[in-house]
Order: sequence, then structure tokens, then C-alpha cells
Amino acid sequence: MLTALSIRDIVLVDVLDLDVEHGLTVLTGETGAGKSIILDALGLALGARADAGLVRAGAKQASATAVFTAPDDDALIELIAERGFEVTPGEELILRRTLTADGRSRGFVNDQPAGVAALREIGQALVEVHGQHETVGLLDWKTHRALLDIYGGLQPQLAGVAAAAETLKTAERAVAELKAAAADAAAHAEELALNLAELDALDPRPDEETELAGERALLGAAEKAIADLSDARQSLGGDKLSRNLSAALRAVEHARQRATQSGAEADHPLIIRLTAAAEAIDRTLVEAEEAIACVDSAADAFDFEPGRLDKTEERLFALRAAARKLNTSVEMLPTLRERFREQLRLIEDGADAITAAERAASAARESYDVAAMLLTSAREAAADRLTAGVMGELGPLKLDRARFRVAFEPVPDGRRGPLGVETVRFEIATNAGTPFGPLDAIASGGELARFALAMKAALAGREGLRQPVMIFDEVDQGVGGAVAEAVGSRLQRLSNGAQVLVVTHSPQVAARGHAHWKVRKADANGLTMTTVDTLDEQARGEEIARMLSGATITDEARAAARALIG
Repeated sequence: MLTALSIRDIVLVDVLDLDVEHGLTVLTGETGAGKSIILDALGLALGARADAGLVRAGAKQASATAVFTAPDDDALIELIAERGFEVTPGEELILRRTLTADGRSRGFVNDQPAGVAALREIGQALVEVHGQHETVGLLDWKTHRALLDIYGGLQPQLAGVAAAAETLKTAERAVAELKAAAADAAAHAEELALNLAELDALDPRPDEETELAGERALLGAAEKAIADLSDARQSLGGDKLSRNLSAALRAVEHARQRATQSGAEADHPLIIRLTAAAEAIDRTLVEAEEAIACVDSAADAFDFEPGRLDKTEERLFALRAAARKLNTSVEMLPTLRERFREQLRLIEDGADAITAAERAASAARESYDVAAMLLTSAREAAADRLTAGVMGELGPLKLDRARFRVAFEPVPDGRRGPLGVETVRFEIATNAGTPFGPLDAIASGGELARFALAMKAALAGREGLRQPVMIFDEVDQGVGGAVAEAVGSRLQRLSNGAQVLVVTHSPQVAARGHAHWKVRKADANGLTMTTVDTLDEQARGEEIARMLSGATITDEARAAARALIG
């Protein structure tokens, strides 16, 4: 929703701040009062082409700021995010543009610098303009398919087609990958077989390189370790140490026996000391024998089989040579071996796998075609309803000679995509006997705006159809009476649940407004300025009476104005 529009130094506008209400806002005023300035300023803020002539004479820079409430629309929020900006539904979204007198312009989104292209994309998603010189939105045939689907409530059928398209895409990708793998394997079959035979003969194991490197390091250290242990045993004296300790123990025992025979008692100090010496020597003898046994045991641990180091190094070198040849790492050799085996299996069994994948793809295509057929049928039914609805709107809008249709064409190359198998285009024939053509074939700006109104009226109220802010510029040009009344009633109906701005010269249209802006020129300090008055109920009645009677407002015109307003 557009909530505010601020204009600075644009053409005849000095400073102008407008609050925009929900529903239908009408802009009226004398010809040349500057109603188009308001639309030009809004267009500037929305990224329209800028002309230095918009800058008010004597001013260095013009600016226009449009403030919106960001709608709860995922596609729009995503578009804004893709352009580098963040906004949350319900928050303010501010689009601003400045234009210097030499024609340079700058854009901003929420006060962050923005390229004009990004500003224009966001602006076109927020506002549709239907007028004398341009109509956006409906003229882009790429939007017609989505509009028809929303109008017809075809989201279930569309979801079915999208799911079938994804399944088909997956199945066809599987076929393509299998064929590519089989073709690549076949082209290298001989090399694969040779490499696999070499790896089978080598029989690499997971983590083998780490184990071999550790073993080689240990075996390399073993020879020096054994020499060190031999030195240790020699230092201990080996059997000689045990003999010496045994001889020492016997000698002490003899000494204790002689002392005892000489009459010394067991508690005699001499006997006590000899006993202690014997016990110490005995303990030393036991510890010495254990030490020698431990050194011998340690030496036995290094007793590897002869040639084991050579075999370990040969195995390690063979693994690394194979890895270099296959341009991989040693740890990947077991995986590569299985990959070669699988690729060779593909050559042997690949035809069966491809056949099965092709059958699955064929089934997916059949499922897609059924879903697409249901969607096409539902679209055709919705197109018939939309055609009837639009045709019902054309007559009252003085377009009774026009004919409308929804045209279907197969998508290029028969692609089975997530949106179905046909393109959708809204077409019109403006007169009897003339061929159907695109909507912009309508030459008259007023007729084009009224046709856009007919389309919008037919589409209005459909669940899931987000209506942007809609602007109709003199949609009532060249019509009056019942036709102007029909235009006004449709604009009012369209504004229910939406926001519509209309520039009008028709009192029948102006009387339908929820808010009324009067655009007028005023002279101040020798300068002509355009101002906008927001009219209350009394002033609104006077303005519509003026539109009915002209410069002199009569009581009859006032009464007629009150009758129009209701």
C-alpha cells in the first residue's frame, strides 16, 4: 500500500506532502493544473525514465519519495532481497529518487543507494499504471499465465505438474549420468582392466601406508636397540656376575659358621652383621638375575624375522608407486580399486541399468503428461470463464465492438517444465472482422486504460491474486453518462481490498472516490505553483458540481453532485 508521496521542486511543485488512503483516491482539476505532475513525480520515485525538464526552474535538484507498507508477498520480498535490500511485511518501504538540473539521478531504497534498474523492478512490482501513454503489467504476456492460474484457482493442478516435472528431471538426469558413465568406462575399458588387475595383485588395505611407515621406523631402530641391550647385558656381567655374587654369599656363610663354632650366640653383634650381609648378597643375586632376564627379554622383542625391514620398504614403495601412477594418494587406492571394479561392471551390466533407468524416465514422462493434460484442461475452462467475465465488462465500458480471448501455444521445443506445456497470452480484437492481437494493439490510450480496467474488474477478488497499487490516468477520456458511471462503479469495486488512484475529468468517476485530491495552480510571489488540496465532504461536493456545470456552479449542479455522491 502507498501511504505517502513527497515531492520537492518538480515542474511547478515546490513542496508537496501527500498522505494516501486505502481505497479509491480521485485526482481532479482544471486541464493544465498539473495532475500529470503528481504521476510524473510518483514515476520518478519508482524508477521511471528521468528528464532534466522535471526539475523546477531555478532549483538545483528535484526529488520524489514514495512510502509503502511492504505487503505480505513472498515473491516481492524475495525480489527486494535479491536486489540487496531487506524489508519485513508490514514495515515501511521507502523508494526515493533525486534528479539534478543537469539530468543526473540517484535512487534509494530505505535510504540505501539503489540502481535505477533495481528501483524500477521494485516499483513495477508495487504499482501498475494504466493510462493515456502506457499500461504496464497486463501488456507483459509473461504475466498472463500466472494471472490465469490464480484466476482459475489452479494451484493444486500446478503443484501436481511441478512435482511431476521434478520427478521427470531426476529420472532423465539419472539416465544421462548412467549413459555418460558407461560411455566413459567403455572408452577406457582396457586401461581400467589393467589398472584393476594391478591393484588386485597389490591388494592395498585401508590405513596400510601409516602402518607400514610406523613398522619401517621401528625396524630401522631395532638394530641399534639390540646393540644397546647387548652392552647393557655385558655391563651387568651376565653369568659371571651371578657366580661372583654366589661365591661372595658362600664366603659370608662360611664366616658365619666359623663364628658360630667359636661359641658366638645368634644375638651376638658379629652373627647379626654376618646374617645381614648374607641376606643383602642374596637379594642382590636375585635382583641381578631378574635384571639380566629383563634385558634378555627386551632383546628377544627385537628379534624380527630376517629381511623384514626390506620387505616392509618394498611394500611401501610399491604402494606409493601405484599411487603416483594413478595420480592419487595411497589411502585412496582401496577406494579407487572398487571404483575401477564398478566402472568395469557398468560396461558389463550397464545396459541393464540404463534400460531400467529409461523405463523409470518413460513412466515419469507419462505421469507428467497426465498432470499437464489436467492442468491444460483446467486452464482452458478457466480461460472460458475469464473470457466471459471480460466480455461482460467490455460493453458497459464502451468497448462493445472489442473481443477478448485467451490464446494457448505449445512451449518451445515441447519442453516439459514445472509450469505446464503451454504459454498463455491475452489477446484482443478491437473491431469486428479484425484479427486478434496482443493487448497493446489497442491504439487509443483511453480504450487501452478501459480495457485494463475491464481485465482488472474481471480478475478482482480472486484469492491469491495480490493487487498492486493501481493508477488509472484519464481512463474516462472521451466517455460520459452511463459509460462514465460504469467506469466509476468498476473503479470503486476494484478498490475494495485494494488501492486505486485515478486522474479523472468525469464527475461520475470522481463521485465514487473514498478520498478526493484537487490539483490547482496558484500564483505566489510572481511564480505559478501547483498545489493539491485534500477535499472534505463539502469541498468535494463543490468540486463535483464544478465538474458538472463548469465555471459557474449552480444549485442544480450541487444537487446533482449530492445525488452522484449518494
